Amino acid sequence: MNEHPKPTSERHVPVLRDRCINLLAPGFEAARLRGETPVAVDATLGMGGHSEAMLQRFPDLHLIGIDRDEEALALAGERLAPFAARTDLVHAVYDEIQDVLADLGVPEVHGILMDLGVSSLQLDERQRGFAYSFDAPLDMRMDTSRGQTAADVVNNYSEEELVRIIRKWGEEKFAGRIANRIVAARAAKPFATTGELVEQIRSVVPASAAKSGGHPAKRTFQALRIEVNEELDVLERAVPAAVDSLAMGGRIVVMSYHSLEDKIVKSVLQARSKSSAPLGFPVELEEHKAELKTLTKGTEVPTAVEIAENPRAASARLRAAERIRARRAA
Repeated sequence: MNEHPKPTSERHVPVLRDRCINLLAPGFEAARLRGETPVAVDATLGMGGHSEAMLQRFPDLHLIGIDRDEEALALAGERLAPFAARTDLVHAVYDEIQDVLADLGVPEVHGILMDLGVSSLQLDERQRGFAYSFDAPLDMRMDTSRGQTAADVVNNYSEEELVRIIRKWGEEKFAGRIANRIVAARAAKPFATTGELVEQIRSVVPASAAKSGGHPAKRTFQALRIEVNEELDVLERAVPAAVDSLAMGGRIVVMSYHSLEDKIVKSVLQARSKSSAPLGFPVELEEHKAELKTLTKGTEVPTAVEIAENPRAASARLRAAERIRARRAA
């Protein structure tokens, strides 16, 4: 093992960094014009790359960083130490954003960034078990202090439950074969490592499928990660909570990495960007007017240059919106 790991800033290139910050910037300017200190939430702090760039670019910005991964929080804290007076870093899941803001006495914020999915840290730290490319304990928890592991899921779920999550969360057409194989293999010896699971998946997924679908374990690993961390349930709560936390003129920017995430983000942002007046209603009342204005036409995708800077940006899909109607008083 490397006893002297690279500094966090060298280990992590933030996905679509400049594009995200440019989208958030007008929200901070709107706060300044009202004489307010701009406040941003990095709801998925990770290794702190986006937050560092925001703090460097906006000297008056106060940043609240949220992450469920205690190791990520510690590394981000080191990276953001020069800005400690302007940051609050909180161990929480990002659907708890409103509780975090209430605890800090912050009524509303001017920018929110969500960079979804598994982080660079989690992929690169082999012992976390997120990657199918090297053998490691079958864990996959973003918060290693609590909750079931991927091994718990693989060894304890029924065959029917495994089929359901692998098909639903992994969008894997060979879910039935894979679940059947997992149940047969664990009867002889419970799964303990990622390598053991990959070996069994390889044995039932046709080699030809890899030509179009990539690594045969890719979709199953995605499904297990989503199940272990309840990612989509959390996201369904987190996006509305984030929108409700935005000040007038504030902006939300969300990067997703697969269709299941993007579908949830799209649903919330589109719904809040339309009038809620009943069909045929003669007058649009103030409370029926759209809360948000979408800032991206559909999803934006990375350019070839952005992918060259960070290959993990290749599957990123970006959506953004701005609050255009004041929040209703609680």
